Amino acid sequence: MKQSKSHIDLRTYIFLDSLQLQMASYISTVARGFLPVGGQACCIIEIAPGIEINTLTDVALKATHVTPGMQIVERAYGMLELHSDSQGDVRMAGEAVLNKIEQSEENRIKPRILTSQLIKNVEDHHAQLINRLRMGMMLLRGDTLFVLEVEPAGYAYFAANEAEKAARINIIDVMGFGKFGRVYIGGPEAEVLEAQKIVEKRLAEISGREDYSG
Repeated sequence: MKQSKSHIDLRTYIFLDSLQLQMASYISTVARGFLPVGGQACCIIEIAPGIEINTLTDVALKATHVTPGMQIVERAYGMLELHSDSQGDVRMAGEAVLNKIEQSEENRIKPRILTSQLIKNVEDHHAQLINRLRMGMMLLRGDTLFVLEVEPAGYAYFAANEAEKAARINIIDVMGFGKFGRVYIGGPEAEVLEAQKIVEKRLAEISGREDYSG
């Protein structure tokens, strides 16, 4: 049975005005599409059910000059990352997607922080455990580790980008699809504390509906 547009749930919709250098490089390590570079604008869109992201990718690419870096298709959720040198093109592509599903930005789910924890003066073996699975920078002995868990998952990319804007930190890992998103940030204690404060503030400023039943 064909999926009705009215049944598409807009989970994440967020615009990043300028991908920071680490964030762009991190996406390039995990993306299977066309790789972004620092300074480009970016839009993250996450919907349910996941299969519908294929149609929305087509809509976005035909609307204007943007490039897809990531398209994740799961049974429950689908995620799309678009980027371009032009902020206007990225915004236009996002608006084309919203028009297709007959929704507005305000229909997105407001991000909810489930975990925001600091681990100070990380031990060697703890750092090694995390580094074995990370796709970003290295976590070192003595660093402070900031772990963020957020719902919906797509806001993890926004959070990591804002952390890099705010402080001299290292992006260790970012997981921005699925039920929950997770961000691992490392660095000197004062810098990581500042990143945590800014990330929590920026996430709280994002408007949307409070619906976490999906």
